[in-house]
Amino acid sequence: MMEGPPTARWARARSVAAMPLLLYGCAAQSVVSFEPDVPRGHTVVRPGRPGFVIGAPHGTTDPQTGDFAAELARRTGFGLVVAAGLAIEPDAPGRPGRYEKRVQDAAQGPLAYYAEIHGNDRRESANRIEIAMVGGDAGLATRLRVLYELIRDAHLRAHPAAPRVDALVEPADKLFYGATGSTRDGIVRLPARALHLELPRAARTDARELYLVILADFLTQASTLPAGR
Repeated sequence: MMEGPPTARWARARSVAAMPLLLYGCAAQSVVSFEPDVPRGHTVVRPGRPGFVIGAPHGTTDPQTGDFAAELARRTGFGLVVAAGLAIEPDAPGRPGRYEKRVQDAAQGPLAYYAEIHGNDRRESANRIEIAMVGGDAGLATRLRVLYELIRDAHLRAHPAAPRVDALVEPADKLFYGATGSTRDGIVRLPARALHLELPRAARTDARELYLVILADFLTQASTLPAGR
């Protein structure tokens, strides 16, 4: 659980969000924000709240996910990892790749909570966010879905014309994007809890600013939600 009154928590979040990014590749250098033209194969890392990381492993080839993840990290105070393109050493059982190592760098210690951002333009998924969860049961998944819906509906009251994007959360719901491979072999096997989020175009572009607010609020509250009832 986060400690301290809300104002103190947000002050800490703003403090860590202001930390510089590091660009890993042939060399490391400080940059002030995530740039979509980061060279292919490089990884952008920004430390934040220790143990809490938001990542975009396909930050430039998966449209609008790199800058979306960067803004979510800024708003939540979590650490950030964005990989440019697909030219990164793949993670494999017993041999962590460069992306996994960068996530561990951003965590600054044990990885407690990890949210991974992906995007898709699948027509059947156009009006929903699919969230594959690791580290909880169907009961927790249902509570996460309800939490998302409450936060979304509270914000939509002020934006009645905005698209209403639903959410499905595995294992309570059946997903098209279940993230089975990354759950078994990839980075999401490491933290106590991980969320693999597939965002439709409506959330990434059409109503981007609104769903940045909604998802930042959701990820912050979801990270404190206990596993039990």
